[in-house]
Amino acid sequence: MPETARRPAGRYGNRPTMKDVASRAGVGLKTVSRVVNGEPGVTADTERRVQEAIEALGFRRNDSARVLRKGRTASIGLVLEDLADPFYGPLSRAVEEVARTHGALLFNGSSAEDPGREQELALALCARRVDGLVIIPAGDDHRYLEPEIRAGVATVFVDRPAGGIDADVVLSDNHGGARAGVAHLVVQGHRRIGFIGDMPGIHTAAERLRGYRSAMEDAGIPVAPTWTSLGVTDPERVRRAAEEMLSGPEPVTAIFAGNNRVTVTVVRVLAELDRPVALVGFDDFELADLLRPGITVVAQDAGRLGRTAADRLFRQLDGALVAPERIELPTRLITRGSGELPPAD
Repeated sequence: MPETARRPAGRYGNRPTMKDVASRAGVGLKTVSRVVNGEPGVTADTERRVQEAIEALGFRRNDSARVLRKGRTASIGLVLEDLADPFYGPLSRAVEEVARTHGALLFNGSSAEDPGREQELALALCARRVDGLVIIPAGDDHRYLEPEIRAGVATVFVDRPAGGIDADVVLSDNHGGARAGVAHLVVQGHRRIGFIGDMPGIHTAAERLRGYRSAMEDAGIPVAPTWTSLGVTDPERVRRAAEEMLSGPEPVTAIFAGNNRVTVTVVRVLAELDRPVALVGFDDFELADLLRPGITVVAQDAGRLGRTAADRLFRQLDGALVAPERIELPTRLITRGSGELPPAD
């Protein structure tokens, strides 16, 4: 019976060790260590025997001891709002690509917009000794991270700023982007423009509402109380808000949607109407260019957000002694037709 068959299968804690490799190859532990770690001092024939033993046994290096010696795990954590949200796909991928160039692994998880879950997840990653954290915050109090930061965990916030601590943050120009999108609707002749956004306590939602109000003020247009609606972004709530704005004796003639989830629901509501209503959404989304009309959007560069945050994180890990910085990236208006519709009345 082959030697590999004598090892019990399917049991935890029964992985082959360097001692097993040394025994199979007929060499000492130090020789195996040199081969595994790519160190000199091993003949070609001996290295070949060790590699054959490694392959036969399915040995994988245990990095725990190396971690203890170096004080670094070559891993970082990413705390997102929702892994299912298309916006976070390119952001997460960009963080992972930067991590990979630095020889680090990425672990991520979703907070589900729950501050308690965000804290639990971030501290769980710290307990597993990640070297750094990139966080899209759900809460507004991040003092729980102060001991971890003092202990050397590099931390960068992205999309929204940290609360209660001074830390690096990478943002999009939410105020300026929303202002430009609403101003574009004003240029098309609209005066009754609605705004449907996310929860008012979320930084991005508040900034986009502020941009909407700035554009309306710039145009000298008073905002009626019924023209703005902030809350959860589930389809039922958004649909109700849109239908209320679009009804009555003086319905809105245009809507500015505060994020991609809101935009998709509003598109469905508008498809049921027998009159044209202009629409501009914040955040691009898949197939937005294939609808008729195509959806005009204020686009963020999610990949650039992720890359910038990850670059900043590894700059900290490389020992750069710089003060925490707020980095704000520009947005761009992409015109496709829905935002260029004139008022129906």
